[in-house]
Amino acid sequence: MAHLKLKDRDLGSFQGVLFDKDGTLSHSEPRLIELADARINEALRRFRLRSASSTVLRELEDLLARTYGRCREGIIPDGTLAVASRHHNLLSTATVFCQMNLSWPQSLLLAEEVFDHVDACQQSLHPGGHPIDLLPDAARLLRELAGAGILCAVISNDTTAGIEAFLNQHQLNDCISGLWSADHLPAKPDPGAVRGLCGQLNLAVDHCALIGDADTDLTMARQAGIGLTLGYVAGWHREPALTAHELLISHWCELTATTHEMSET
Repeated sequence: MAHLKLKDRDLGSFQGVLFDKDGTLSHSEPRLIELADARINEALRRFRLRSASSTVLRELEDLLARTYGRCREGIIPDGTLAVASRHHNLLSTATVFCQMNLSWPQSLLLAEEVFDHVDACQQSLHPGGHPIDLLPDAARLLRELAGAGILCAVISNDTTAGIEAFLNQHQLNDCISGLWSADHLPAKPDPGAVRGLCGQLNLAVDHCALIGDADTDLTMARQAGIGLTLGYVAGWHREPALTAHELLISHWCELTATTHEMSET
């Protein structure tokens, strides 16, 4: 069984490694900034059509920005947009609309209209999918792990299509053995998502590691009985404040895989 090594520390032998996608493998912040701004602007446009006052529009913009975790510098790593699924973001948006004195049915319908409109515009701008950069050295690590016989998989709140588009863009299908998306049940952060993905790969949960950039992922993994939780902190303009990890990774070059037996220390 191959060993994982973080800097000079042997982490032990593992059969599989589960990776979060956004902010862990992918540099998602630029896309999420664009998405947050597009949803906010579309919501403001629709409230203007309802003759909302400038005071209401300013309050709406502020509430949506804080809901999405959109700050002046970019996206807050543990904010709704960075961590939660599209469905949960939609419900959060509808809740904001309720604060603007709309009923829940009106709010939910308006949130769906805003999201669908923005999705259509994004598809028009990026017909082949929004290009998303890999974080530095991620491809090297994935290929090294696969070459050492460690199964790699992606567990994300993105859709299956979104994950597959990302893997295709960076030609990573040969080193990713499975995925678990927002389309699977249960979805993150239910511990059953970790157990479901490990079952899909025919791996024991305690023989796997999970790497993510959010406490929701790391806590989920620990509750599922994962063998090792590693926090990745270099995927955002602001370093995530993590507490549920065993060890932290500041750059992918720090993590390596080896197939030779390492001596006991």
